[in-house]
Amino acid sequence: MEQYRGTTIVSVRRNGKVVIGGDGQVSHGNTIMKANARKVRRLYNNKVIAGFAGGTADAFTLFERFEGKLETHQGHLVRAAVELAKDWRTDRMLRRLEALLAVADAKASLIITGNGDVIEPEHGLIAIGSGGPFAQSAAQALMENTDLDAKTIVEKSLGIAASICIYTNSNFTIETLDSEAASKK
Repeated sequence: MEQYRGTTIVSVRRNGKVVIGGDGQVSHGNTIMKANARKVRRLYNNKVIAGFAGGTADAFTLFERFEGKLETHQGHLVRAAVELAKDWRTDRMLRRLEALLAVADAKASLIITGNGDVIEPEHGLIAIGSGGPFAQSAAQALMENTDLDAKTIVEKSLGIAASICIYTNSNFTIETLDSEAASKK
């Protein structure tokens, strides 16, 4: 049976802020089942933001597991991500989950995959999901050629992805945190 899929997530870390945004479309095959899904949320006392792309039921399971790992490891993002990735890779039920997580806190931005990978992106930029390559290209160009803030870059990148990718819409959820650079000022 085909899964319900949530799609585009983009994250930018710039000038003391880290932002994760996602569109609201959930697709089942070539049908839009929901247009206002919330794929980005705050976790661990609002100190972590996370977004998902992939199977929606799978992603909600991973959100719960990841939040549990954050609790177990007192909010240490990298440790929680590595432990979730280990479980995801070794647990028979979790191995079947088809989703990606983009997570960030004041210090780090990471992608957690079902293959057991934890990837720290280059240049503070993450983009996942079917519209991810479009959003990544747009965000990278904006980061290299403008002085726009992180939230504006995320909004514009999602808008560009929505105008190209049929699995991405213009109903965005965007969350912002101060990054470590801001807290040192």
